[in-house]
Parts: sequence; C-alpha cells; structure tokens
Amino acid sequence: MDQIRIKAEERTEQGTAAVRRLRRAGLVPASVMSMNKGGTKLIKFNAHEFMMAMRGRSGKQLLVTLDVQGKEVPALLREMQNDVLAGTPIHVDFSEVSLSQKVRVTVPLRLTGEAVGVKLGGGVLEQVLRSVEVECLPTDIVEKFDVDVSALGLDQTLFVRDLQLGDKFTLVTRGEYAAAVVKAPEGADAAAAGEKAPEVIKKGKEDAAAAKAEAKK
Repeated sequence: MDQIRIKAEERTEQGTAAVRRLRRAGLVPASVMSMNKGGTKLIKFNAHEFMMAMRGRSGKQLLVTLDVQGKEVPALLREMQNDVLAGTPIHVDFSEVSLSQKVRVTVPLRLTGEAVGVKLGGGVLEQVLRSVEVECLPTDIVEKFDVDVSALGLDQTLFVRDLQLGDKFTLVTRGEYAAAVVKAPEGADAAAAGEKAPEVIKKGKEDAAAAKAEAKK
C-alpha cells in the first residue's frame, strides 16, 4: 500500500464557532492521541489535500504519516466524520503509534470466487461476517482481506478459523464464528417435506384407525 502523507499544523482553535471558521477556510480540524503521554494534540490540515490523499482508500483504519510542522508522526486514522450532505470531512481522529509495536485493527472481508455449492448445487452464498479483528504491525495493515470461497460446497460453512491471512496477522475474532455459508436454495426444504407428506398422511390415518378400533374394545 502506498504511504499516506498528510501535511498538518498545530491548532489552538477550539469550540463550535472556531472549528466552523476553520471549515469555511477550507481546513479540517483533527486530533491526535499521543502514544505515551496519553494526551491529545489538536491539528488542522487542508481539506482538499486530505481528500486527494485519501482518494481510493476504502479502509477505516489506515496508517498515515502526519507531517506536523516538519515533525513526522506515524498514526492510525481511527475515525472520520463527514458532512451528511456534502460528504466532505469535518473532523478526523488519529492515534499515534510505534512502527515496531503491534496494534489491533478491524479489517473488512471481501469474498472472491464462485462457490461450487452455488455453481453446481444452486445454493445461495451468504456473507455472515463483514470484518475481522486482527493484531499486526502498523506497516502491515491492509484495507481488506480477500477470501476465496470457490471450494465452499452446498450447506458448508467457512469459519473464521479457516481464514488464511498469513503470518503477519494474529486473529482476535473468535475462530468458531461463521464468515460465510452456502445455503440450500429456497424451496428445497419445502419440496423435501412435500415428498414425505403422503407417507405422513397415510401413517396418520392408520394410527387414527387403530386408535378408534382400540376404543371399541
């Protein structure tokens, strides 16, 4: 993944009126949670430059390098608030990280391939889990995990423990959770029940007749 660099400046402006003035000036107010001191630094950066740097990025937790007045700060983009109507960023939260220490992030899952249970069995592929939580180094963070479901047969389930994510990632999400399943086509159960119905009705009549005969004794 290409490195994301954001040129920023420290800010002292706080409060609703102050941040509104920043936005009108084409700036985005943001905050960076410090890694060791536990405090929070307030920053601001150009809205257009930020949107250009983020263009085509789909991950929700991305590693960025903040250039704060000449000082480079590696950080995770944790949350971004957007204007409901315009879709432009109005506030961004970052967390400072160490590039040599693992962090815990949530990564989306994208199913790829055509499951054999869908192709040959007429089943329906259902994605049960949209993302998983993993631990990894900040430099190893990916925007998504591609999961091949081609071998998934009818009525088979792909569990989290079955995911092949590589040695760089340690799964935090519990392994017994289902990630995807190929379900039998709708109506298959009903059709099977319909095939058994005559036998059930016949047995029911026989049982009723036997009970009636027993009552007459």
